[in-house]
Amino acid sequence: MTEASKSTRALRPRDAATLILVERTERGGARVLMGKRHQQHKFMPGKFVFPGGRVEPEDRRMAAAGALDPHVEAKLNARVRRPSPHFARALALAAIRETFEETGLAIGVPDSGAPENSPPGAWTRFAATGVTPALDAIDFLARAITPPGRPRRFDARFLIADASLIASRAEGAVHPEAELVELVWTPLDEALSLDLPGITRAALADLRQALDNGLDKRRPRPFYRELRGKRLREQL
Repeated sequence: MTEASKSTRALRPRDAATLILVERTERGGARVLMGKRHQQHKFMPGKFVFPGGRVEPEDRRMAAAGALDPHVEAKLNARVRRPSPHFARALALAAIRETFEETGLAIGVPDSGAPENSPPGAWTRFAATGVTPALDAIDFLARAITPPGRPRRFDARFLIADASLIASRAEGAVHPEAELVELVWTPLDEALSLDLPGITRAALADLRQALDNGLDKRRPRPFYRELRGKRLREQL
């Protein structure tokens, strides 16, 4: 094995979170928001994905409305090195922040007033919309760790929020040179025809099952990872 290969395999996954926005239709179906990644990205170029990215230190310091459901918090803290309410909260806030950065959509409540003393950067821009990120309606769908040997590795949590939580939209987030060059609201079944990463395809199947079962907060959550070359689907 070359030194480059050893370095790639030794990469520790970064904690990350992605948000699946679900819009219920009048006929009882559901649509999800997906974005097409820029073709020049090193990680999943040209693929349709849910907005998301890695957890940043500022996500632990952002004010929020409400709290995570206790069952959701417990599942987010399952099988992690340092479980805590702050860790689970940071995952949810990272998903909300990344969604705002990549799509311009602010997820939360507009009637609490703009959050005070928001961290610099994306959270300051989020606060300027007058929206406070809301946690009580966030659900947790699945967890997946990028297999060893990839140029980038994430320990990603797929979260769910209803589209009714979209409280504001900032223009200009999606354009030909942005991380996401296109956004589409697609029926859940039709989403499978898009150019998807394998894990996104698996998450869509998990979402269908969770929706059919009423999104019971106590349900087991799928956990995808690779161990000694074998791909596993476990439960949290």
